[in-house]
Amino acid sequence: MNDRSPVLRSRRAWLPWPAPALGWLLLATIATPLAAGERVPFAARGGLEIASEAALTWSTDATLIYVENDEAIDERGAAPRWGYLFYSPASRKARGYSVRNGKILVAENLEMRFEAPPLAADWIDSGAALEAAEEKVGRAFRRNHQGQLSTMLLIRGAFNEGDPDRTTWTLVYTSPTAPSLFVVVDAVDRKVRRTWRG
Repeated sequence: MNDRSPVLRSRRAWLPWPAPALGWLLLATIATPLAAGERVPFAARGGLEIASEAALTWSTDATLIYVENDEAIDERGAAPRWGYLFYSPASRKARGYSVRNGKILVAENLEMRFEAPPLAADWIDSGAALEAAEEKVGRAFRRNHQGQLSTMLLIRGAFNEGDPDRTTWTLVYTSPTAPSLFVVVDAVDRKVRRTWRG
């Protein structure tokens, strides 16, 4: 993801801490093209176990702080590749993992200078989050503006000003004819908490 990303532009304007830099740094380090092969889409939780095992080997206090699709998302909320970012409070360092087909493709350390809050343990999977967003506004946006879902990211402490401690999915729909649509879905109760265009 680059500086033209609608997510990056929108987040820069008002986030109280530099969490967005994490996702974009992670994506920048894992976006290297790989050899062609079968890419089986899976929901975000599908790569969590292998990423978590690797993270705990890296640091026994590692906690998951961020998830984002690394490749295109299908209509079920599945992608062939997902990125997972973990944070170690003891070392104040972060490490990102990119998973495809049940394997870690890239593992990278990232420098961090602040405490990053862990995600809620009981977060809904990407398919459930997409279903909630589609029912509320996403389906109409795609139909009316030739839109498509481009990004899904899971984070705590951002995008939900009413309750910043909640873990939320943020879905970004893009369109060639209209400003992007952002939909924030509570990752625990599946309610759409906020939408905006930009």
